[in-house]
Amino acid sequence: AVRNFTLNFTITNLQFTADLAMPNSKKFKSTEKVMYYYVDTLLQKSSIGPTYIGCKVTAFRCGKNRDDTGVDAVCSYKNNISLAKFDREKVYHELSTMTNGSTTLGHYSLEKNSLYISG
Repeated sequence: AVRNFTLNFTITNLQFTADLAMPNSKKFKSTEKVMYYYVDTLLQKSSIGPTYIGCKVTAFRCGKNRDDTGVDAVCSYKNNISLAKFDREKVYHELSTMTNGSTTLGHYSLEKNSLYISG
């Protein structure tokens, strides 16, 4: 069975613009590809890696400041009985460590404490 979890974080050096809110815009699509690359790379290296299927950005949203952009994604994994059950807290701690304490994602800066995983 395929299961989903959500991944949310805020980028402090990506200014939110109206075209980021439109899923069919060039800006949304190009930014989505970059986010997919970074998130995909991290999740493949995490404990969920063997069962990880992929993520899809569902929204970019205005952050607390104009220069901030929130990212919402839905990620999928195979629920495999032979492997350990999805551990949201473990994956959170792994991603936090891989992003230097939830502060960097590639060339982007993250708002500290903005990383959130639900599952």
